[in-house]
Amino acid sequence: MAMSSDTQGRGQWGSSLGFIMAAAGSAVGLGNIWRFPYLTGENGGGAFVFVYAICVLLIGLPLLLNEIALGRISGKNPIGAIKATGGNKFWQIAGILCILVCFCVLSYYSVIAGWTIGYIFTELINIPINFSEFQETPMYVVPLCFLFILMTIGIVLGGVSGGIEKAAKFLMPVLFIIIIFIAGRAVTLEGAGAGIEYYLKPDFSKINTKVALQALGQAFFSMSVGWGLMITFGSYLPRTSNIVKSSGWIAGMDTVVALLGGLMVFPALFALLPGKDPAGGPALVFEVLPAVFDAMPGGNFIGALFFLLLLVAALTSSISMLEVPVAYFIDEKKWSRKKAAWTIGIAAMILSVPSALSSIEGNFFNELTITFLGNTQVGFFSIMDFTFGTFAVVLICLMLSLYTGWAKKISDYANELAMGAPGFKGFLRTAWVFFIKWVCPIVIALVLLDLLGVFGAPQEGG
Repeated sequence: MAMSSDTQGRGQWGSSLGFIMAAAGSAVGLGNIWRFPYLTGENGGGAFVFVYAICVLLIGLPLLLNEIALGRISGKNPIGAIKATGGNKFWQIAGILCILVCFCVLSYYSVIAGWTIGYIFTELINIPINFSEFQETPMYVVPLCFLFILMTIGIVLGGVSGGIEKAAKFLMPVLFIIIIFIAGRAVTLEGAGAGIEYYLKPDFSKINTKVALQALGQAFFSMSVGWGLMITFGSYLPRTSNIVKSSGWIAGMDTVVALLGGLMVFPALFALLPGKDPAGGPALVFEVLPAVFDAMPGGNFIGALFFLLLLVAALTSSISMLEVPVAYFIDEKKWSRKKAAWTIGIAAMILSVPSALSSIEGNFFNELTITFLGNTQVGFFSIMDFTFGTFAVVLICLMLSLYTGWAKKISDYANELAMGAPGFKGFLRTAWVFFIKWVCPIVIALVLLDLLGVFGAPQEGG
């Protein structure tokens, strides 16, 4: 495993496979298995899946290439990358937002990840548990959330190739095997056909600006673009690696897991809980899947395995969310990796508490309401998810595409992508430049204008 001799703890990937697994791991997370199915349910099933697939291919992939190129050309974290490539204070806002997004999302993401730890044990010992009661019990959710953040800190302390890469190379194949197994079981349940049809047969009349916005936001969320993760991971790449090929693998693995995530949930939902509304919101996976496992032979073991898988998916993402602010403090403030990981991890624990408490009825954080750019969000958790998990991410993607496409010479970034990728010329190169300069900024700007309510009545959140 090649580690750079940099005493500040900046590392390098030991192999292309390690990078692909870690980057796909950061992309494949609760966003695919927890968030994708419930957003699909809330946004009309197959129509949402169709728009999402287009968003990944035409917007997500060019942006992914853009961020990795920016990371490798600079060898820095998101703020450092923009500084090193000559970006002024205005463009550095995108880098600052990346650090904030990773830190804030880590805080509320860890709450859901904590739920998965609780469910591993309740499934294993076969204790039927009411999800709404479970999430309203601070004695359970807060310590579990803290435990998850401690696990994340533990891996990040190991460094790039010794911690993150090693963990991802083991965790990602395990994740795929369990997902395929559970999706295979769900689609063979009696009555699963209705769920498969709901999920994969688009009703195009359901596509509107809200569905398009949610699909684009989900593509950003699940591809990990607009977070600075890919800039940071790109900065650990050697010059010889093939970014284009790696990005294709990352986008492909991410999309397959998201689609399989839906195949685990909807066929089972329609087969086992016929009256249940598929628009079940964030609790969908926790309410539906335990019922699915109960209906299988050896169900409690499979259930524990599934929530272990969800924990693995959450960890492969949370380690990259913690790594972004850690890399910033190592690069810019010359902190040791140990000091950076512990300081940011503990701060994330403190910020996670309001999100953990926001599912308790009648609680201040549960009733907190803001109307932000015409979107009404209720509850601290929802406010965080909308502000940092959707809006800020879309804004960062816009700024980064304008930065490399217009503020800088885009040919420098195209050359960076071509290095180690001999096939990246002619049509592919021209198409990428065209998408980063024109298509991505226009589409993302339209999304932001829609959020601001420019096209008539703003969409209600939720």
